[in-house]
This record gives sequence, C-alpha cells and structure tokens, in this order.
Amino acid sequence: MTPSDPVVTRFKERFGNEILSVEEFRGQVTLCVKSARALEMLKSLRDDAECPFDMLTDLTGVDYLRLDHVERFAVVYQLTSLLRNERLRVKAYVGEARCEIESVHTLWGDANWLEREVWDMYGIRFLNHPDLRRILTPDDYTGHPLRKDYPLKGRGERSNFPKYIVEEAP
Repeated sequence: MTPSDPVVTRFKERFGNEILSVEEFRGQVTLCVKSARALEMLKSLRDDAECPFDMLTDLTGVDYLRLDHVERFAVVYQLTSLLRNERLRVKAYVGEARCEIESVHTLWGDANWLEREVWDMYGIRFLNHPDLRRILTPDDYTGHPLRKDYPLKGRGERSNFPKYIVEEAP
C-alpha cells in the first residue's frame, strides 16, 4: 500500500479535515488523524468495499511527552485487510487534558482487552467501553506506568503488592 492507493485517496476525500498527515515508512502507510471522529473513520476503513480492513491486529498507546507533537498521546490501530493482504496503521491523537477517545470494541471484539491495557498503562479512557477496568495492575493502583512522566523506580507500590504477586529478590 502507498499513500496514493485508492483506499487512502477515498479516505482523504471523505475525511480531509480530520486527517493530519499520511506517512509512509518502509512500505507501511500511517494515517495520522484527529481523535474526534476516529470511530467513524475506522468503521469506514473496516467497511471499505474494495479493501476492507476487517482485522484489528493490534491497538496500543504512545506517550509523546516533551516532544513537539500535535497532542501528548496517540492511540495506534494496526489494521489488516485479509482480502488484499494489506496493512495500515492509524494514529489517533488524544490530548492530555481530556485524554479520551471513543471505543472501537463494536467494530472489532478484540479491542475490548487491548483498550483495557491501554487504559491501565497510559490512562487513555475509551468512551462507551463495556468494561473499562485495570487489566495488568491491581484495581486500587494509582497512576499509569507507561506514561513517560511516571517515575522510573515507581512510586513505592512494589513494596505494597501482596506477597503472592511479587517476591522480593534475594
């Protein structure tokens, strides 16, 4: 896939104002978009007649703290079209103040767990998610460990974990 691919062209025609950039690196195209209509944009890609991106391969977050970027966070969707064996990356930028984006679990069922992981690690809230709760850290854990402003040694929570979770090194 290239930035001039018909799928990308149709996408740009439909969502022109919402697209920040279209990038290509090592043969993979990335659509960088605003988060306000991300659900609608991703649904459009999933339902494309010629090249449906019917598989959500991965969903993760990125923290751009202290980088000259559009917003502090991005939610990254790795999509695959099984019909054409094409891959596409979509980055939806999320601001630090509001730090939320619409859930895509209605489009791809596997987004349920992936969004929970991003919520737990980065603190990005997924609106209308059916069960948004921590998945890797305890329910009463404060903070989000993959944020770049999180202390490298943690906030002392390791010593507060129950003994059956963390064994102290000898």
